[in-house]
Amino acid sequence: MFGPVSTTGYQATFEELGTPLRDVTFVVVDLETTGTRASEGGITEIGAVKVRGGEKLGEFQSLVNPGQPVPAFVARLTGITNAMVATAPDIEKVLPSFLEFAHGAVLVAHNAPFDVGFLKAACERLDYPWPGFPVVDTVPLARKVVTRDEAPNHKLATLARLFRAEVAPDHRALSDARATVDVLHALFDRLGAMGVTHLEDLRTAADPVPPEVRAKRHLADDLPEAPGVYLFRGPGDEVLYVGTSTNIHKRVRSYFTAAEKRRRVTEMVRIAERVTPVVCATPLEAQVRELRLIAEHEPRYNRRSKHPERAVWVRLTDEPYPRLSVVRDTTSGLAHIGPFGGSRAAKEAVAALHDALPLRQCTARIARVPRVPGSPCALAGMGRCSAPCVASDGPDVAYDDVSAAARRVLDGDPSPVVQALSARIARLAAQERFEEAGEVTRRLRTFVHGAQRAQRLDPLARCAELVAARPAGVAGAPGEPGGWEVVVVRHGRLAGTAVSTRGQDPLEVVSAVRATAESVAAPVAPSPASHPEEADLILGWLDQPGVRLVVVDGELTCPVRGAAAHADLAWAADRVREEVAASDHEGHPDVTPSVPGVRAAGTPTDLSDATPGPPSDGIPADPAGGSLPDEPLEGGGRAERVELVERVEVGLGEPGLVDEVAEQPGIPQERERVGPL
Repeated sequence: MFGPVSTTGYQATFEELGTPLRDVTFVVVDLETTGTRASEGGITEIGAVKVRGGEKLGEFQSLVNPGQPVPAFVARLTGITNAMVATAPDIEKVLPSFLEFAHGAVLVAHNAPFDVGFLKAACERLDYPWPGFPVVDTVPLARKVVTRDEAPNHKLATLARLFRAEVAPDHRALSDARATVDVLHALFDRLGAMGVTHLEDLRTAADPVPPEVRAKRHLADDLPEAPGVYLFRGPGDEVLYVGTSTNIHKRVRSYFTAAEKRRRVTEMVRIAERVTPVVCATPLEAQVRELRLIAEHEPRYNRRSKHPERAVWVRLTDEPYPRLSVVRDTTSGLAHIGPFGGSRAAKEAVAALHDALPLRQCTARIARVPRVPGSPCALAGMGRCSAPCVASDGPDVAYDDVSAAARRVLDGDPSPVVQALSARIARLAAQERFEEAGEVTRRLRTFVHGAQRAQRLDPLARCAELVAARPAGVAGAPGEPGGWEVVVVRHGRLAGTAVSTRGQDPLEVVSAVRATAESVAAPVAPSPASHPEEADLILGWLDQPGVRLVVVDGELTCPVRGAAAHADLAWAADRVREEVAASDHEGHPDVTPSVPGVRAAGTPTDLSDATPGPPSDGIPADPAGGSLPDEPLEGGGRAERVELVERVEVGLGEPGLVDEVAEQPGIPQERERVGPL
């Protein structure tokens, strides 16, 4: 079972809360230079004031010999002449003293890129490492809180007059630094009313965030820096939004900054009143809890995963003459693919199957031998249905072959459908009917995705218990190195999770998690006993490097020649290349095509010695542009892929071989295992 849900009573540490501005040591610095470019000019004066909590701790001031003449206009502006800096120390002597003075502090400057840029350039010329000071620029802060009605601009002199600074800036380093201190404190007073009270707040204080949003930053103050789920709650304790993160505190704080650009989420933050954290042991538990909480509360500002009941399946019905049907629930003993996110996607998969298999599309239930013959439909006239409704003399045996082929396609090898639609896509592309080719491609991709998903979910749903573990603290896994992240899954539902520490016996943790894990009733496979997306998350976690299976109660298998082998639609690409090459060759008969098995224009194509494709399973020709009888797939498509997949099957006991094969292009990345693990 999961750990208890913690919604109240959490005491955040000082590190999680951040550093209050009153406890931060600031060094306000100002430079006078010979020019505006750090790469060309030199520093003539450094002035700095160290403050903390509103009190002055010290000052630093020194003229600097820039090593070049001071321009006349600079001398008139600052009053610093060549004679004044002629006897001043070089930057080699002044810079180390300043860096020592500012050590461990936050640098503050008015137009900080200018001053910091000169300091960095001086460090680079002297081969000094830049200490990496945090930097605060008062210019963008002033633009945030000082309106044009108050001041015509945001120059230091203008702000000093507005805030009645004790020292007027006069283009000398120390005087300007002192004036900047007064301006900084005045800006802090205004920013405090906007919720900027900690050093971490200053990093985003100048972002274009509405004041009412920024004022709610305090909602994140008491949140933990741990993986888990957070719930934004509004008036009446309504759950407005549910999210997950590996660091709840940092993620929630980002909602009050310019990093959050979603209009609906900003609207949600405006009406939020508090945030409830749910600390989780692992990121996987956090993702699962998020799905369950979204399904439970249906927050109005969450868009995904709110309605798992809308998921649908495509099923071959249990009738004398089966047909395809879009259903909400699975039925034991029948072939299914899915689930799909909605009926539209499911109907596209059905259309793909109908393009390849002459299944009947009427919805009436037909007896094995109808008493009264029906009237054949247009599909029967096109040869795309054997019309069992008119078989009054006896059962339609031909339709039995079609339904058996459909069952094999849905349960195992979808290659007949993939091959038939690939051929059709290729013909349409060769005829430059690209929109129709795109439509068929979308149907094929939807079908393959649904078949692949069902084949992955089915073994997980049938597995009564699966216990897996991966090393902690490695490749993003939670915990410290030396421990283990343990997961208990029952019928596709996360039933428990825990993390062992270094030196702790992981088998004891496994026993404890299994003993306290949630009891889960067996579902009707391939539907898992959870939200389908939860099962997908579990499968994704199991596919991560380093995961080890500890206990498997049942069989965890996937068909080697299943839908995963066609996820990249490589067959369709091969057929398109063949058809395009043949089409180009028809226009250039003197050019020999590069595609094997394609002869010169006007010469019949000889495919008798080509690599045979999968069995046709009774797929008829379609002169109207639909399915055609099985043809060999050449160009390295079918033959190479079958060979490599068989190598995966043979090399299951040889991890090196499996890894070698899996790294080759075109090989499915799904785990393809045979038999009990």
